[in-house]
Amino acid sequence: MTIRTHNLNSTVRTLVLAGMVGTFFFGAATAKDIYMGGKSPYPTMMSALAAARSLPAGETRRILVHGGAYYDTQVQLTAADSGLTIENVPGETPVFYGGDLVTGWETEGKFQVARILEASAGKGLAPRLLLVNGESRPRARFPATNTLTHETRFSVPWMSTTGGGWQRRPTHEELTTLQYRAGDLGDWLVTTNVEITVFHMWDESCVGVAGHDSARRVLTLAPATGHPPGAFGVQKYVLWNIKEGMTGPGQWYHDRARQRLVYWPRPGEDMRRVAVVAPSRAVLFSIRGTRQQPARGITLRGLTFSATTVPLVAGGFAAAKFDGAVSLSQAEDCVLERLTIKGVAGHGINGDGLRNVRVENCDISDCGAGGVYAGGTKVVIRNNHISKVGRSYPSAVGIFRGGSECLVSHNEVHDCTYSAINFGGRSNIIEGNLIYDCMKVLHDGAAIYMFGAKNSVLRGNLARDFKDHGGYGASAYYLDEQCSDCVVEGNVSLRVSWPSHNHMATNNIIRDNLFVVEGDAKITFPRSTGYIFARNVLYATGKIRFEGTNAVATWTDNLLYSGKGQIECVTQNRYSAVKTVTNAPPNSVVADPEFVNFARGDFRYRPGSPALKLSLRPVDASSAGRLPK
Repeated sequence: MTIRTHNLNSTVRTLVLAGMVGTFFFGAATAKDIYMGGKSPYPTMMSALAAARSLPAGETRRILVHGGAYYDTQVQLTAADSGLTIENVPGETPVFYGGDLVTGWETEGKFQVARILEASAGKGLAPRLLLVNGESRPRARFPATNTLTHETRFSVPWMSTTGGGWQRRPTHEELTTLQYRAGDLGDWLVTTNVEITVFHMWDESCVGVAGHDSARRVLTLAPATGHPPGAFGVQKYVLWNIKEGMTGPGQWYHDRARQRLVYWPRPGEDMRRVAVVAPSRAVLFSIRGTRQQPARGITLRGLTFSATTVPLVAGGFAAAKFDGAVSLSQAEDCVLERLTIKGVAGHGINGDGLRNVRVENCDISDCGAGGVYAGGTKVVIRNNHISKVGRSYPSAVGIFRGGSECLVSHNEVHDCTYSAINFGGRSNIIEGNLIYDCMKVLHDGAAIYMFGAKNSVLRGNLARDFKDHGGYGASAYYLDEQCSDCVVEGNVSLRVSWPSHNHMATNNIIRDNLFVVEGDAKITFPRSTGYIFARNVLYATGKIRFEGTNAVATWTDNLLYSGKGQIECVTQNRYSAVKTVTNAPPNSVVADPEFVNFARGDFRYRPGSPALKLSLRPVDASSAGRLPK
C-alpha cells in the first residue's frame, strides 16, 4: 500500500505499503512518485492513515494498497482526511474483510464446528453471513424452499403512505405475536438461535423469537416487526439459523447457545485449507463529516470489500435501517470508483445528505440488503453493475434514496427481489439504465419506482423480462404517491405485462415510449389526475387494458396493437371501476406498428408502418446499461 502526496510545486511525498507480509516505507522525492525502502513500516491501514494525517495540511494525499487480504477492517475517515485518495496499486487486488478467519474446526458427524465468541462477549455484531473461499454460503433455512403460512390476521385498513399508514396504530402485541399452523413447528424449536422473516407486501421484518408457547402455537417476536404479521393479507414467514434448516452441504448456522459456528462442508472441502470468514462489522470504510466540517474530496478507488453483518432489527421499507460496507454522511465532492463489493449482509454503499458525490464503475453483488443507497444534492450514480441484491432482506433495492439534481445513469441492475431503482426527490434524471430480472419476491414495486418525485425525468431506460407475481403487482415504470410534473419518455418496456403504473400522481407526461408485451398488457392511473399520454407505441400479443382513463387529460397520437383485438378503457372512482368501454382512448390509432423483426427484437418500423405515418420515431434503447470504460 502506498501513500503519495502531491503539492502544487510537484514535490512528492510517498509512503509504500507492501501487502500483508511486507512493510510500508516513507520517503521524499520530486517530480514523480517514488517507492522507497526504509526503516518505517506501515503494515496496516491505521498506521498508513496516521502517516497521511501527519503530512502538512492542504496537501493532496494518496494511499496505494497492495494486493492481499486485510481482515477485521474498520476504517473511519473524517473531515481531517479531506483530499485523501485510497486506491489499489495498479494491477493488484486488495480485499478488506469485516471479520476474522475462523479456525479450529472439528468434526461433528456430517458437520464441522468452530468456536466463536458471542457478540456481547467479543467485538462487533453476531454473524448473519458466512464467507467460504470468498463466497457467501446459504444460512440454515426452514422450510428449505418456499414459505410457511401463519394464521395471524390484521384487518385494519391501510390508508396509503400519504394518508398516514394504518387507520389505527398497531399495538405492541400485534407487532410481536404470530400464531403458526398446527404441525408446522413443535417443541423442537430452540428460540435461542431462531430468527424469523415475516413477509409484508412491499417489505419484510426479520427479527428474533423471544418466546414459544407450543400449546397455543404462538411465537413472541423481538424486536417488534415493522408491520403486524398478517397485514395486507400476507401470511407468509420463514425461519432461519436453526439446525432443522440444515438440509444440504454448504449451509451453516450460528449456535448461540454453545457459542460456535456449525457448517456442512461441500464435497471436497477440507476445512484445514478453506478460508472461512465470520463477519462482525456492519461497516468497513466510513466517511463521516459534520454539518460544520463536511468530509470533502475523499476518493476510494479500485478496492474490494467483503464480509459484513447487520444488527437484528426490522429493516423497514427498502431495508433502509441497515448500513453499507462503505458508509457516508455529511460528505461532499467524494468519489467511489471501481469498487468491488460482494458477499455483504447489509448494503454495498449507504449514504444520505451527500453533495456532489459520485459512485461510478463499481461492481456490487451478493448483498443481503441493497446495492447503492446514495442520496442528496447533485449525487451521480453512473455506470455501475448491481446484481443479486435483497438475498436476506427482499425489500432491498438495487439503487435507492433520492434528493435533488441527481443523476442515475447507465447502470445495469438485475437479479433483484424488489425494485431495481427507487429514487425520488426533485429535478432528478434517471436515464439509460438496463434493468431485468427484478421484482422476484415482493410486490408493489417496479424496475424504476418513484415516490414523491417532482420535476424529474425517466428517459432512455430499458426494463425487460420480469413477471408480476400477484399482490399489488410489478410494473416497469411506476410513478407513485405525490409524483408530479415528471416526464417518462423514450423508454422501452419489453416482456413486462404492466409497463406503466401511476398512483396518486398528478400532471405527469408519458410520451415516446415503446411498450412490448407478450400476453395481456395493462396501463393504470388510479387516483391520478392531469396526465398527458402521447406518441407511445403499445404492442401486446394479448388484450390491452387501460385503468383510470379519466386521469388522462390529453391523449395524442398513440399507436396501439392487441393481438386479440381487444382494448378496454376503464374509468375509475378511487380504485373502483365506474365504466368500461371496448374502444381505444381518444386520438389513438389501432394498428400493427409493423416492426422490422419482432421475434429478434428489432423494433424499427418497416416502410409504410402506421408509426411512420404518425411521425413516430423508433425508440432505441440499445445504449441502455453500462457504457465502455
